[in-house]
Amino acid sequence: MTKQKIKNIEKAAERIKKAVTQNERIILYGDSDLDGISSVVILEEAIKSLGGSVDSAFFPDRERDGYGINLKALEILKEKAPALFITLDLGISNIKEVEMANQMGFEVIIIDHHETLIGIPPASIIVDPKQKDDDYNFKGLANVGITYNLCLEMLGENISVNLKNSFLELAALGTIADMVPRVEQNEQIIEQGLRSLKNTFRPALRAFKEIIGEGAIFETSLLKVISAFNAAESINFKNESYKLLTSSSLGECKDMAQGLLGKNADKQNQVKNIVAEIERRILQGPDSAIIFEGDPAWKLTLAGPVASILCNKHQKPVFIFKKGELESPGSVRNPASTNSVEAMKTCADFLITYGGHAQASGFRVKTENLEKFRQELEEFFR
Repeated sequence: MTKQKIKNIEKAAERIKKAVTQNERIILYGDSDLDGISSVVILEEAIKSLGGSVDSAFFPDRERDGYGINLKALEILKEKAPALFITLDLGISNIKEVEMANQMGFEVIIIDHHETLIGIPPASIIVDPKQKDDDYNFKGLANVGITYNLCLEMLGENISVNLKNSFLELAALGTIADMVPRVEQNEQIIEQGLRSLKNTFRPALRAFKEIIGEGAIFETSLLKVISAFNAAESINFKNESYKLLTSSSLGECKDMAQGLLGKNADKQNQVKNIVAEIERRILQGPDSAIIFEGDPAWKLTLAGPVASILCNKHQKPVFIFKKGELESPGSVRNPASTNSVEAMKTCADFLITYGGHAQASGFRVKTENLEKFRQELEEFFR
């Protein structure tokens, strides 16, 4: 009996291998969190292992560029067409942008794990277990878990134990970072990856072990390492954590890791201040089925961590946003018994974009519709 596979994963593997043998230009476009970054790193290493190379690895800045494929990036990249344009941990909601990429002469492959909400982009190949017609038996993989399966498909029997372990280490960290359920294949990836991490060859991970101390990392500080990777910024579509994870110099890695740990400490401080401000607002406001708070001064990149803390404490859906003049983007975290994506479906008429997972999602809404949005959500969750 053949093992069940994610829909189109064989097709994607064959297409990437063909691009390598025919020396086509390959562009990787990943989300700027650890799930997206680790997906890009392991796919790039699989391509190198086949004898190919990646022309560019691009990461949008959520604050400046928004989430997903954006027109600014396509404008910069269009001179590289024709090329194989592979998205990782984003793309499934970018219908318009994929159409534009096609017109520019790119062939788009989407590797994503988010819900398909508003139709399917016209990409050449889509690998996403949450596609309506994908009957793969486990829908809960982080994007790096899907990418890991794709890399195994591409390399087949030729993958060395060291390379497989190196992929598993990043897959474990990306899976933990993305807060997907720790069950089935996710559990196996985390278990095997953390076991391998103890003897990692990767300079970036060795740097963190030397700075924090090996024992401390596995007992108490693994989330500190993940948070440091997530504190990285994407400037001009270049990401600091990607640079760290792909560096071969231990000395350079230690400098970069120290820098990210410092950034993360500063970020945690800002998160603490925002949480305290929201707690004050909650005490002064009426009782509500949700927490729905925003401010022009809050960074969008802090919305997710703030929402997580408040959701864990209050056990209710939390919507945190950066209030803009015209548009307000935000992050959502909600308890396991609720589904924020389903909730936002009921408000889809006046949302600009929304999507994600049942328990961790995001949105962009016109600022003039914020109150209407809050009322609809209140009604849904009540």
